[in-house]
Amino acid sequence: MEVERQMPTNLEEKCINTVRFLAVDMVEKANSGHPGMPMGAAAMTHTLWSSFLRHNPANPQWPDRDRFILSAGHGSALLYALLHLCGYPLSLDDLKNFRQWGSLTPGHPEYRHTQGVETTTGPLGQGLATGVGMAMAERSLAATFNRPGFPVVDHFTYAIVGDGDLMEGISHEAASLAGNLKLGKLIYLYDDNHISIEGDTEITFTEDRAARFRAYGWQVIEVADGNDCAAIAAALTVARKDLEHPSLIAVRTHIGFGSPAKQDTASAHGEPLGAEEIIKTKKNLDWPVETSFLVEGEVYESYRHVKETGAKEEEKWQSMMTAYKDSFPELAAEWERRQAGALPAGWEKSLPAFPADEKGFATRAISGKVINALAGVLPEMIGGSADLGPSNKTHINEAADFAAPDFGGRNIRFGVREHAMGAVLNGLALHRGVRVFGGTFLVFCDYMKPAIRLAAMMGLPVVYIFTHDSIGLGEDGPTHQPIEHLASLRVIPNLTVIRPADANETVAAWREALCRQDGPTALILTRQNVPTLAPVLDKAATELHRGAYVITEVENGAADITLIATGSEVSLAFAAAEELKDKGVLSRVVSMPSWELFARQSKAYRHQVLPPGGSRLAIEAGSSMGWHNYLNGRGDVISIDHFGASAPASELFQQFRITREEIVRRALKVVSSQ
Repeated sequence: MEVERQMPTNLEEKCINTVRFLAVDMVEKANSGHPGMPMGAAAMTHTLWSSFLRHNPANPQWPDRDRFILSAGHGSALLYALLHLCGYPLSLDDLKNFRQWGSLTPGHPEYRHTQGVETTTGPLGQGLATGVGMAMAERSLAATFNRPGFPVVDHFTYAIVGDGDLMEGISHEAASLAGNLKLGKLIYLYDDNHISIEGDTEITFTEDRAARFRAYGWQVIEVADGNDCAAIAAALTVARKDLEHPSLIAVRTHIGFGSPAKQDTASAHGEPLGAEEIIKTKKNLDWPVETSFLVEGEVYESYRHVKETGAKEEEKWQSMMTAYKDSFPELAAEWERRQAGALPAGWEKSLPAFPADEKGFATRAISGKVINALAGVLPEMIGGSADLGPSNKTHINEAADFAAPDFGGRNIRFGVREHAMGAVLNGLALHRGVRVFGGTFLVFCDYMKPAIRLAAMMGLPVVYIFTHDSIGLGEDGPTHQPIEHLASLRVIPNLTVIRPADANETVAAWREALCRQDGPTALILTRQNVPTLAPVLDKAATELHRGAYVITEVENGAADITLIATGSEVSLAFAAAEELKDKGVLSRVVSMPSWELFARQSKAYRHQVLPPGGSRLAIEAGSSMGWHNYLNGRGDVISIDHFGASAPASELFQQFRITREEIVRRALKVVSSQ
């Protein structure tokens, strides 16, 4: 669809130029930032925010607000200008403190830092994919709570995406998924300015983007002039009417619009215009030259209706909710519980327990049992796998697939799209009202690491199910056998990594993950069976939350050595302790499923588990990196610091010396050397 060009009114043009020059002045004062994108995208963003976006600046957390994502997060000055003008708690002084220590206006938008920012963006493509998750949450909750005459959940998800967003691989994954799911309430404005940092996009980015998105199942609307507010408004109107397809509105813009020297050049992207060029640009756009951070009264007055309209919209929604509570009291109570992020009373009673069993289970299988036990009492649980559901055991047996047209299902078919899955989970969690999980093999966490990092940064309660956690997956070989992956996850701040030893630790790990509200949790699970240990049965439920605990103690605490292990290696350490005892060496065994949880314990407790003066041997079928921190200079690590091989799992453990015999040998060596 194409529409004819129509110039903005004088007041509208003044509003747009106010947004432009607030961004220009922010960047200039900071001597750092990205002025070009805000200058080019100001008109379409003004049109969206002033006439279409349904939000209440007085209550940025109104549940049924439209969501807006600045996926091209380097243009943060654009978002901050709009937040200020629309009446969010962001002052001119905050804008003047752009990119400075302690400011509310950091270089890229940060969730929970600045009110009105729906998600942290900056790594390109992440916002685009996160928006897909938000739109999925809207559809899921609408299917659950809406009743005739009561549209409890009925809003759109919008984003500004740029050339860089569309170049990133995650955009292909996420756009394909969104089209397949027919997410018609997802609308993206594409800032098609033809410029990236290195120059014209013709040097790298020549495919037909409109055709690409049409092939994904999107409605594509093209606007030839990024300053034509009427055309942009018409395109948004058309997009909102199509509830069968997500919409991409490709708006031809000009980076650095109005700058005589820098418009349509790469230099407009990421550097201040400079004082001289700012004067020329202001003259070119008929803006007062001897001013900075100028907002005239009529501009504030023009934007006042945004706040007033938003307050009325929320008031109308709140009135509807009052009637909803009368008509559907149980649904209303469930809605309030979910919005608060609270778990239902007595939910833990659904968790299974497993008797000691030498044969045991794969911890991935136990995770699947836990998911299905919890699904009956936690209707907000929704998730899936990156096309590995049968292996990851992520399927909710009594639930349908999340799919058009009713969207009431709880099993998400992500397809082979790990990176998009990670960002979609973030969007679902950011929306609120659902508890989300996603699974893949541990080795493929690398494909989704940027999204995991953002989940940790934003403090989102996402649960990752990473199965096939070691050489124990066997014949698929080194490409699928994780070595360095535990270490790489453990260094991400605010990510809790839990590698349970057996069935009962797996149950306790799920309990810990669901109780956590301030960050994501990665459950690291085996492909192969591991014994269900009697001492763990007695302690996991009460001790796993501490991160490490003693599962076998020596009488009077007089141990010769402490064996520290995680996951499948705990049972090996347990068996080795028995053999060491026969050899006259007394060893205590510590299960250490989570470094992060252990680090949060008191110093006294940590010393109780790992006495400062004792000898230690750590055992884990992965990289040794980080384990020396727990040896106190008096021990050794049994690990794998090389890639794996293709062979049956039992053969690999023998060849790479992750065995009871090797633990005994190395423990004796450590003790004899002290």
